[in-house]
Amino acid sequence: MSRIVYVNGAYVPEEEATISIFDRGFIFADGVYEVTAILDGKLVDFEGHCVRLERSLGELKMPMPVTAEELLEIHRELIRKNNLTEGLVYLQVTRGAADRDFAFPKDTPQTLVLFTQNKPLVDTPMARNGLKVLSVEDMRWSRRDIKTVQLLGPCLAKMEAKAQGKDDAWMVEDGLVNEGTSNNAYIITKEGTIVTRHLSNSILHGITRKAVLKVAAEAGMNVEERPFSIEEAQQAAEAFVTAATTFVCPVVEIDGVPLSGGKPGPMVKRLRELYVEEGRKAAI
Repeated sequence: MSRIVYVNGAYVPEEEATISIFDRGFIFADGVYEVTAILDGKLVDFEGHCVRLERSLGELKMPMPVTAEELLEIHRELIRKNNLTEGLVYLQVTRGAADRDFAFPKDTPQTLVLFTQNKPLVDTPMARNGLKVLSVEDMRWSRRDIKTVQLLGPCLAKMEAKAQGKDDAWMVEDGLVNEGTSNNAYIITKEGTIVTRHLSNSILHGITRKAVLKVAAEAGMNVEERPFSIEEAQQAAEAFVTAATTFVCPVVEIDGVPLSGGKPGPMVKRLRELYVEEGRKAAI
């Protein structure tokens, strides 16, 4: 059975879902997106995703297409219609369809699309075995804090990593790690301090990042928000990434150098357990 997806107010089978070829998301990548994890049929960190969506839209001078309450009901209805227990809901908002012009059109109805993906999030090979990452030069635009659909740079970085037999890439600028292709990046020093880049226009303000750092602080773990280099990462005790689709995922190799014996380390395992536990409790 095909999925039921949401397109501009209608719930339709995916085969019947269409948008205009003049949609600015298609022509200019003029849009933003969010991905919300589903555990036990409930939404994890939904409020944070909704707040970030509104911020991203505001930075592109777009309003919210519906209220937060309406957006929550759309998410829940898609979960019900697709009988989703574990997986994710993808949401995309564009400026809408208009004849091709670099200048923004006036009074154009926005495009709002959502769909689900049924996939395991808790018990995964990545969580059990960890990721091997490759460092690449960050080629993206300067406003990475806006969650736009302009993802060609991360796609190319991911494919470069895959071509070299690795799982993902960490994007580096001026010798310092910004983030992964679709996740925030962290190291754990030999002294047990969690280090991750501070918030700025250089990285996405991860919703899972915020939740994980809160969980870490409540567990008495030390956190430093500052840049780090690949060289410092290779000398760390452990490393990991966070994202809505992977939660806390260990990194076991960086540019060919193994960490924690090439296996997920104890602090990352504990962080993942704490995050999943808290995520289940707070899901709506």
